[in-house]
Amino acid sequence: MEKIPMTRAGFDQLDAELRQLKSEERPAVIRAIAEAREHGDLSENAEYHAARERQSFVEGRIKELEGLLGLAEVIDTSKLSGSIKFGAKIVIVDEDNDEERSYQIVGEAEADLERGLLNIKSPLARALIGKDEGDSVEVRTPGGQRNYEVISIRYE
Repeated sequence: MEKIPMTRAGFDQLDAELRQLKSEERPAVIRAIAEAREHGDLSENAEYHAARERQSFVEGRIKELEGLLGLAEVIDTSKLSGSIKFGAKIVIVDEDNDEERSYQIVGEAEADLERGLLNIKSPLARALIGKDEGDSVEVRTPGGQRNYEVISIRYE
């Protein structure tokens, strides 16, 4: 099995979600199913069907998280330096409209653009890997060709 690169923060967040699902969500769903069964005829019991659907989701997410965490390779980004690589916190500027953006390049499982966590497999991250401050990159995105300049790189 191939290891999944992950930052410490990403690993800790997924681990916390797993613990919460196991300690809070799973018991709550079991209680909801038991309560719904007490209401009688299960074939027409919407509460029972909703609780079973929620149980399916919770158990699926638990299995997914256990798999991710089992294959995780936590990378200590504080020991890294130099050009852009996994874990880099970067500031780039769009050369077309001078819009500045900040990202951290992270693994696929922890990526979240709204929080500035850029998937290492994304076109932008792949274009940025190996670049230094002051370098320009050309990125083909679904919205067309974009040009960015690397303003800063740091590792924490």
